[in-house]
Amino acid sequence: MISVKRSSHNPVLIPERDNSWEKTAAFNGSVIRDGELTRMVYRAMSSHQIHHGHPMLLSTIGIADSADGVHFHNRRRFIKPEKEWEKFGCEDPRITKLGDTYYILYTGLSGYPPGPDHIKIAVAISSDLETIDEKYPVTTFNAKAGALFPEKINGKYTMALTVHTDRPPAAIALAQFDRIEQLWSKEYWDLWYQSYQKHVIDLQRSDTDQVELGAVPLKTDQGWLLIHAYIGNYKTPPMTFGIEAALLDLEDPQKVIGRTRHPMLVPREYYEMYGEVPNVIFPSGGLIENGELHLYYGAADTTVCLATTNVSELLESMTKKQKAQEPVRFKRFDNNPIISPNPNNEWEARNTFNPTAIYLDNKFHILYRAMNETGVSVVGYAASRDGLHIDERLNKPIYTPREPFETSDSPGFSGCEDARITQIDDTLYMTYTAFDGRNPPRVALSTISVDNFISRNWAWSKPKLISPPGMMDKNCCFLPEKISGKYIIFHRLENHIWVDASATLNFGENRWLEGSGVLKPRPNSWDSLKIGIASTPIKSRAGWVLFYHGLSQTDGQYRVGAALLDFQDIDNVLARLSDP
Repeated sequence: MISVKRSSHNPVLIPERDNSWEKTAAFNGSVIRDGELTRMVYRAMSSHQIHHGHPMLLSTIGIADSADGVHFHNRRRFIKPEKEWEKFGCEDPRITKLGDTYYILYTGLSGYPPGPDHIKIAVAISSDLETIDEKYPVTTFNAKAGALFPEKINGKYTMALTVHTDRPPAAIALAQFDRIEQLWSKEYWDLWYQSYQKHVIDLQRSDTDQVELGAVPLKTDQGWLLIHAYIGNYKTPPMTFGIEAALLDLEDPQKVIGRTRHPMLVPREYYEMYGEVPNVIFPSGGLIENGELHLYYGAADTTVCLATTNVSELLESMTKKQKAQEPVRFKRFDNNPIISPNPNNEWEARNTFNPTAIYLDNKFHILYRAMNETGVSVVGYAASRDGLHIDERLNKPIYTPREPFETSDSPGFSGCEDARITQIDDTLYMTYTAFDGRNPPRVALSTISVDNFISRNWAWSKPKLISPPGMMDKNCCFLPEKISGKYIIFHRLENHIWVDASATLNFGENRWLEGSGVLKPRPNSWDSLKIGIASTPIKSRAGWVLFYHGLSQTDGQYRVGAALLDFQDIDNVLARLSDP
């Protein structure tokens, strides 16, 4: 299991509104340790300007310093267009130090608007990261995302690059040089390009996807760690951006000895989903310090962000053999269904479904949605000692519509739907979907003491709406523990699962459920259209296990999945099953 944690300081670098050259965006940062400092070179995008007769946002390369790798200062423009081959922009730098010299590979744009033949790799050379000593064009063909390895391999300078980024199919490939001057030799690259397919590192899983080099390769005891972007559906949008990794042999870096099988990160946070280019994350820099990978990445082509993960765990997950086993599956009970509609009870004659359950007083208490023939929903009750066989079922509902926001004056669907119940201390918190048949469904909350519940004194508190008016919100439940003194409440907005932390339950007027998205649908997966929490999260030794239902955009089928959330940082998703 790979646990990747986003920095609480994200974004760690944002556009500087007072600097016209980096007013729009500051992203795709590449880093290097220089004594006590972390030095970052990054792509900066200007405010709108006229450049060589064209209105545009001009990209140049900035540099900044940090004592802790998080807070950057002393920002200044470092590389700007000066030559014909970079006339219309300098993009996406990657910095490597060899000996006493810094080599910064970047993308130079020679035309506008840039086509494939205008987009090539260039290099800037500096002895002190204060001034640029030399600049050269590198590739003679369309390529981006070039990086020099931080040491020679078998006596040769080694470079990784992405060929044909703008003339797919793209490929990550290797080039090696006896002399550093060959890096900018036209003759070398013309010859290399004739057989570049021989130098490709094969990382692409589908012909419709695209791979691009991310950070400068990092040396570990087990191999070269190559962080890269994996872009799904590149040829058939919508594209899906993810960050993955490969492990290359130390002596033969074209040989892949391990790799991630799924993205380590996908766009999830607000700063990753909204910006100059929404829903994009792109790895651009990395450091290994104290056993942790510090991964810097561009978010929405607007800012630089940071995430960390344990290197040993990452390498283990990349190199261990896949076990020949079936995916995790629940076994359906042979005697299903355990609760069915009862035609003798008008209130549950039509449907009985979508239950919630809690274990108290040595038995399972099952609260289920019951519907009459006119479509009104109420909450029914059944009890079971083993959770499989119903020992008792009440002939009357234990919860019925009481307020205008959950009752309708005309026949049709309305009422109290899909309850979820959670115990916190000596109180049970029941959330449900309240629907009046007219307005969008909203989340309602009612409570009852544990003693009253066990005694079957159904003294529920007066229900109140806790989700915003005018917005469909449902699939709500509480975490069974407070975190830092706050209630943790999950709910569904915009087809994905949100989580809110609230010190009180005084909802109404200007305070409604909100928070941030913690899980979202995954394109081209079984849960691609919408998802909602299934039940109260369960505390395990590794984190909170959250079950959810997902709807497929492809076949319209509902399935059940699971994710693992951090104990304290509840919106940190530690793991999520790929299969239902």
